[in-house]
Parts: sequence; C-alpha cells; structure tokens
Amino acid sequence: MNGFEDKLWLRVRYSETDQMGTFYNSRVLEWFECARSEIMRKLGIPYVEMEARGFFLPLIEAHVAYQGRARYDDLLELTTRVAFEGRARLRCEVTIVQAESRRPVASGHTIHAFTTHEGRPQRPPAWFIGLVEGKLTAPPPLRA
Repeated sequence: MNGFEDKLWLRVRYSETDQMGTFYNSRVLEWFECARSEIMRKLGIPYVEMEARGFFLPLIEAHVAYQGRARYDDLLELTTRVAFEGRARLRCEVTIVQAESRRPVASGHTIHAFTTHEGRPQRPPAWFIGLVEGKLTAPPPLRA
C-alpha cells in the first residue's frame, strides 16, 4: 500500500476495559479514529480544515481483526497508513501492537468516501493527493 504512514501511542484507559480485564471490542474503532485524526493532522490538514475546505470523509466500510489482549495501562502502538482506493476513497490501514512486547492486539482498515457537505461524492483535491503521495508538504492557504 503506497501512501503516508504515521505512528501513535495510546495507553489503555480503565474505562476502555471490560469485566474480563481486557479492552472492550468497540474501542478498537475509536482507536482507529484517533489514529486517523492524528495522521490527517501530520499530513498538515486536520479534519476541521478539510471540512472548512468543503471536503468530508464519511466512513463507508470498517474491518477489524482481533489478535490479542490489551489491559488497563498497557501502552499501545498504532501504525496507520493512508492511501487512495479508487478515485474518491481513502483507505486507512491500522495495526495495533503492544508497544513493549510487540504482540499484536488488532488490525484492520476503514474506508472513507470524499463527499460534499450534502453527501455527494467528489474526487479528492489535487493538493490532498500530493500530501498523501509525499509530493507536497503543506496544503495551499485556505481562502476566507
């Protein structure tokens, strides 16, 4: 998968665990969202700015493979890769491992469509493609 890659570290919070002492299964999608938000920020275009520019990225597909346990206070490393899938979709691959032992916790992907505020599909702007492909280091200035 070509594209942009980033790493993020999170600690499992007590509220994210269940009676069995491990993370609750739906938390993985929340962690994926944290990773997506941070990779967009590191690309130089946080979600709030994408929306200000008229581009929205609704989730249209998600897949999670649960591979191991994570307990309260464990430090997790999330590796995220973003790349384009087709003409108007962004795919985010995320791998979560225990930071110290490198044991897998979960992996998967989410796919997001580029849309207008009204939900109509649109192609990503050339500057965003340039950011993901490493051809640009910053988006053009936002017009007022």
